[in-house]
Formats: sequence, structure tokens, C-alpha cells
Amino acid sequence: MAITSAIATSFKVEILKAVHNFTNSSGNTFKVALIKANASQSGTYGAATTSYTTVTGNSDELANGNGYTTGGYSLTNTTPSSTGTTAHLTFSANAQWTSATFTTRGCIIYNDSASGDPAVMVIDFGADYSVSGGTFEIQWPTNDASNAILRIA
Repeated sequence: MAITSAIATSFKVEILKAVHNFTNSSGNTFKVALIKANASQSGTYGAATTSYTTVTGNSDELANGNGYTTGGYSLTNTTPSSTGTTAHLTFSANAQWTSATFTTRGCIIYNDSASGDPAVMVIDFGADYSVSGGTFEIQWPTNDASNAILRIA
């Protein structure tokens, strides 16, 4: 029962198979789903996580309600770019859940357009975070070679 921040190994293979398209306006739909508090998890998530269904199969996604909708938040793609020898991307709008009351430890970003909802990455927030009747927000970093949420060097 743990979350380790990592790019999914299966995602790296799927890039070579052209499964994922992050292009703004014409690419796939990517989502971010929240994972329960650390003490409430039954699974282990990290580089070996292959799909959003791994999280739901373990019943580790936050429950529907209290400001959260199962399946997660639809992300807004930015077209990938590069700086030097590093390709990078981040999402253009922060993920927000309003009127929320829940506790979460991390999240999974996955491709909702591709068959089987393949994982892109898992993120450990480093601690359990709670919100009570407010807004829970994931702020995406600057889209550059040093900070972007997804970088391939």
C-alpha cells in the first residue's frame, strides 16, 4: 500500500507504438484520477502501474461524491515541445475539484481515449491532503525542460 511517483513503464512502450497523442485540440483525452489516503489504499502504484483500471480494481480511487466524480478530471492538453534535447509537456489548466470534502494521497494520469485506459504516470503527493468544503487543486508546473510534468530527455 504505497504510491511512488513514476512514469509508467508501459507508457514508455506505448509511446513507441503510437498509443498516446497529447496534441492540443486533436489529441487524446487525458484524465487525472485521485487515489485514496495512504491508510485506506489496498494497492501499490508506481512505474509498474499499467492502467487506471488497476486503481479502480483495487477500489483505491476516491468515491464518487463530496465534490469528486469517479473517472477523474479531464485535462487540457498542450502540444508537446522540446528545449535542447528534452521533449516536454504539461497541461494548460490546473485540475480543480470544487465544494470538495475528501482526503487523497496521490493521483494517476491516464489516457481515457485509448483502449484499457492506459496509465501515463502516477504521482505521490508526499502526504495525505484533505479538503473540507473547499477547492482541491493540482497545479501543473511550467512547461519547460526543467519543470514540465512529463519530460523525456
